[in-house]
Amino acid sequence: MVHTEAHGDLRLAVRELCRRFPASYWRELDQQRAYPEAFVQAMTEAGYLGALIPKEYGGLGMSLVEASIILEEINGSGGVAGPYHAQVYTMGTLLRHGSEAQKQAYLPKIARGELRLQAFGVTEPEAGTDTTSITTTAVREGNRYIVNGRKIFISRVQHSDLMILLARTTPLEQVKKKSQGLSVFLVDLREAVGNGLTVKPIRVIMNNNTNELHFNQVAVPVENLIGAEGEGFRYILDGMNAERILIAAECIGDGRWFIERATQRGKQAHIHVEAANLMRLRAAERFDRGEPGGAEANMAKLLAADASWEAANVAIQTYGGYGLAADYDIERKFRETRLYQVAPISTNLILSYVAEHVLGLPRSF
Repeated sequence: MVHTEAHGDLRLAVRELCRRFPASYWRELDQQRAYPEAFVQAMTEAGYLGALIPKEYGGLGMSLVEASIILEEINGSGGVAGPYHAQVYTMGTLLRHGSEAQKQAYLPKIARGELRLQAFGVTEPEAGTDTTSITTTAVREGNRYIVNGRKIFISRVQHSDLMILLARTTPLEQVKKKSQGLSVFLVDLREAVGNGLTVKPIRVIMNNNTNELHFNQVAVPVENLIGAEGEGFRYILDGMNAERILIAAECIGDGRWFIERATQRGKQAHIHVEAANLMRLRAAERFDRGEPGGAEANMAKLLAADASWEAANVAIQTYGGYGLAADYDIERKFRETRLYQVAPISTNLILSYVAEHVLGLPRSF
């Protein structure tokens, strides 16, 4: 399929890299539930894992629009962009709110591939998508914070050196708004795992290296606090909005991949994928300009997830029984794209968000 969008050179370069990792590579990893180490290494060597890192820190200095195109092309090639998107969207919090000392200490090493930042510790069993209700605590004791609590559905911890962590530093009953009193930390997993941090793998529908985390008196140095204490919810929204835009790009890539394999029955799905693509670009451009873009990020994610899921069902229907056979890869991508109806935020909650914050209707949840 020929695409006419901008950034043609970037698209061609990513496609060329992805050709080195055919469907058989991803199929075998899926069967083994293994991490795509060779692919991530190739992406690192090409500079793509440092896409958003400014050039002065050794990165490519790309925009979110460009980063989203990389993700789209990975999934559009039949690959899995998850290990790439995690390192890109977690950058939002560190890049926009980290201190100069933190940027100097970590960003060049991340850009060179000496460090990986692919873990985002936010979701908790009892809080779900209501992030302000998390109960993991970080209590300051001298020159460190002591973290206790539990996180769930945290991916790629075993393959990361660093993790962005959201924890409550002021008890909920002591703040005026639930969004206050939350702080963001950069946790060195090389030190934390085995020293109070327990990692328990969770098998999920797709090969996503997902885990449950238990924090028991985990010490985090004060200098690893990102930004001001208590302002973490505002900071983490940058990462969340970037994540939703990037996931939308992945869904667009998946949708195009499905449509290419079911063209005759996929024309309506194609229209929806292209419409979602326009919203993805609008949301990413607002993010790059530093403008508020929560509504656009959420709508892009919903439209793209729905379009990808529609295309996935068209492909399954077109292939019939063959679509369920592993050798055709449809069932693998079918499982992957189903995730985005519920994560990182469910389509129902996006509709509620738009109703409340865009249309001005009473809160319904």
